[in-house]
Amino acid sequence: MAPGNGSVVTEFILKGLTDRPELQLPLFFLFLLMYMVTVLGNLSLVTLIGLNSHLHTPMYFFLFNLSLVDLCYSSVFTPKMLMHFLSEKDIISYVGCMVQLYFFSFFAISECYVLTSMAYDRYVAICKPLLYNVIMSPKVCWSLLLGSYVMAFSGAMAHTGCMLRLTFCDANTINHYFCDLLPLLELSCSSTYVNEVEILIVVGINIIVPSLTIFISYGLILSSILQINSTEGRTKAFRTCSSHIIAVSLFFGSGAFMYLKPASAGTMNEGKISSVFYTNTVPLMNPLIYSLRNKDIKIALQRTLSSSRF
Repeated sequence: MAPGNGSVVTEFILKGLTDRPELQLPLFFLFLLMYMVTVLGNLSLVTLIGLNSHLHTPMYFFLFNLSLVDLCYSSVFTPKMLMHFLSEKDIISYVGCMVQLYFFSFFAISECYVLTSMAYDRYVAICKPLLYNVIMSPKVCWSLLLGSYVMAFSGAMAHTGCMLRLTFCDANTINHYFCDLLPLLELSCSSTYVNEVEILIVVGINIIVPSLTIFISYGLILSSILQINSTEGRTKAFRTCSSHIIAVSLFFGSGAFMYLKPASAGTMNEGKISSVFYTNTVPLMNPLIYSLRNKDIKIALQRTLSSSRF
């Protein structure tokens, strides 16, 4: 019996990032390097924050969870993507495809709201420093994190549930390197109107609301920075905020380009290139951006390395 509601397709073929043979091996090594750096960077942050008690603060609580999300998020599709570069045909079962879609959606939406929580935390720390410990209490931090995962669970269930109602007849080649929403809709032989409306609503909420919250928070932060008398202090704060805003813009901008543009605004090949930014580049950049110039992380690394020698 075929899986799904009346579906006759039992497996899908992933077309991959490119079908040019001469690019397969170079891309394999490029994305393997990116994945290794992503795993090492995020795993190092998780370990350092977990082992060092002086990092057990709201800021690093959210950074710890962001690193966990990025670690899981990149692992949902990158290993399968790497296998495709070394094989002629990349096959994934119907059930495997739906599972991949669910976890991709869950971790992508989690990333949106954890980034939002981090921006709010920085706003409180810079704009309301005297009330920071009261506003960002452990209860509030856990509530923000729980809310992030509830939104992620709800969005992932909505995406996957709506996809399961579709029928896939003959076409089973997905023009992508993982089971994404829009490429799957192109293969369905049943009406996708409900799915299109659901994607517009769920993705719209999970991109527009967090991105507005983040940019308002950073706008207020920048306004406070401008009131700093020290030129050196302003420059340092601007440099830190600008790197955070670049990472957030890359994640939300590429996601909005993929899911919120009109159907005729671009091809799926353009969408695949755009998706590389929010699936591979952002999880790679986050540990670098949030820790490279962070003195607390450097101190924690030195302490951990020193203690491991004895």
